[in-house]
Amino acid sequence: MTRTAAGRSRGPLTGLVVALVAVAACAVGPVTDDGDPGPGGPTPGTTSQDGTTRADSPTSVEAFKQDISDAVSSAETYWSAQFRGSGQRFQPVRRIVPYQREGEVACGGQAVPRNNAVYCPAGDFIAYDVAWAVAAFRQIGDAFLYYLLGHEYAHGVQARLGVRHEFTIEQELQADCMAGAYLGGSVQAGVLALEDGDLAEFREGLLAVGDEPGQPWFAEGSHGTARQRTEAFFSGYEKTLSACGLS
Repeated sequence: MTRTAAGRSRGPLTGLVVALVAVAACAVGPVTDDGDPGPGGPTPGTTSQDGTTRADSPTSVEAFKQDISDAVSSAETYWSAQFRGSGQRFQPVRRIVPYQREGEVACGGQAVPRNNAVYCPAGDFIAYDVAWAVAAFRQIGDAFLYYLLGHEYAHGVQARLGVRHEFTIEQELQADCMAGAYLGGSVQAGVLALEDGDLAEFREGLLAVGDEPGQPWFAEGSHGTARQRTEAFFSGYEKTLSACGLS
């Protein structure tokens, strides 16, 4: 997936007031009880001077970091346009926080586990396990990183819109739909360009993050089966935000 020159897209938010790279540069400071990750994490929205990425290039540390940065930047571009189209101002998620060990980052006093990525409403930041994310980057492809950051950024948007659901699975599948809308809308607007195999990478990544068979759909923490998550994502990707139940 390639980040191109900045573009703009619009969408239906009307009526509504998301160790394999264990390097020193990725270290973060302690997180306080209010969810502030402290100094050390990279800031969102930085891109290369020519506005392009090294997506689908050899899986180096630099390529991984650039894809993370471009995924966040393109999500900011997309959601800023959606809010602007509805006469509102969008405030980007405060921080993107990589971590390497369980307990290194906490959200509202609760440790963020390994092999995960989360949006923390208490501190308005996204945290992700670097080793886990890099493993997925190498095994699945760079498109998975855009989905991963898109899903968590969608949770940040839900928080800004005051969206609440009775069951976790409803919140999660809506975030998958919103991630699909962001990626599909960004491709349509020319902000992102698909490389060969990117759609297959999205599908493979969604299959990898589905709930285990037998997980009750109403249980706390349920995200949806691989099929449910894939359907939600591609519904947003193909039909835009209108498919995501935001209005």
